Amino acid sequence: MRTDGVATAAGGTSGNAWTLSQMPDQTGRLAVVTGANSGLGFQTARELVRRGAKVIMTARDEGRGQMALARIRAELPDAAVELRRLDLADLDEVAAFSDALLAEGRPLDLLINNAGVMMPPRGVTRQGHETQFGVNHLAHFALTLRLLPLLSEAAGSRVVTVSSDLHRRGRIHFEDLKGEKSYSRMGFYAQSKFANVLFALELDRRLKAGGLPVISVLAHPGYADTNLQTSATSGVLRLFMRIGNRFMAQTAEQGALNQLYAATAEGLKGGEFIGPDGFREMRGSPTLVQPLAAATDPTLAAKFWRLSEDLTLLKFPTIAERMQ
Repeated sequence: MRTDGVATAAGGTSGNAWTLSQMPDQTGRLAVVTGANSGLGFQTARELVRRGAKVIMTARDEGRGQMALARIRAELPDAAVELRRLDLADLDEVAAFSDALLAEGRPLDLLINNAGVMMPPRGVTRQGHETQFGVNHLAHFALTLRLLPLLSEAAGSRVVTVSSDLHRRGRIHFEDLKGEKSYSRMGFYAQSKFANVLFALELDRRLKAGGLPVISVLAHPGYADTNLQTSATSGVLRLFMRIGNRFMAQTAEQGALNQLYAATAEGLKGGEFIGPDGFREMRGSPTLVQPLAAATDPTLAAKFWRLSEDLTLLKFPTIAERMQ
């Protein structure tokens, strides 16, 4: 764990825990939060709205999204918040969602890549990618690159990618990316979270090298009680996770503090990873944490970036040229 001034500001090394009361005012800022209908995404959207941001919530299930939107508006009647449907299992929907925002032309201050699926049976996205890899990584890779023109027009804009401490168990299965030869729910979830870290750190390198006024930051919630653990699992695994959520997890509100800190705290310069300061990073207050060493390898990251470009048919230089 780093022990510089930013870590102290986060609360993990000084004993002064960072709380919502310390979140800077967000008036005038526009944020997109993926997977905002429940769990960490809902908490993140609600607190950003509470601090004055205009928030675009995305959800795959429009009915659940409308229920979440209604909850926020009931609590915060003057909330500047809207819902847009976005199925991250379809890169064509990612393109359509992005094109609509680009056409509106509003500078984008925050993109929070929060949505995810966790340990479902093996499946594929509309474009044929393994579901966890396609939703958790490729869709957010494509969304981020497509929205870079709007992010670059806002002063102090950030991309926050939500990973997991389980990225430490991950690697990229270059030889079997779709899990056709061998698939395990945990292994391919860990791969997708490892991919999040590779992506976010390489994105920050490229943003800085290109002189673009955007930073990329990572966050993970620790072990937070959300429906992510149980929504796609079944049988014994679902029972185990329900027990874990009840007796071991911190609340979704506490888990969301990490991505809210990453999104709003002053002093971050890009490339930081924010997670809980408690035992094994399972719970606690936001602080700077260290990713798995392999996930910081720029050679591996560059190779993986090229693969992601090939799979999404997007290239970083091409997107950057649209901003000139």
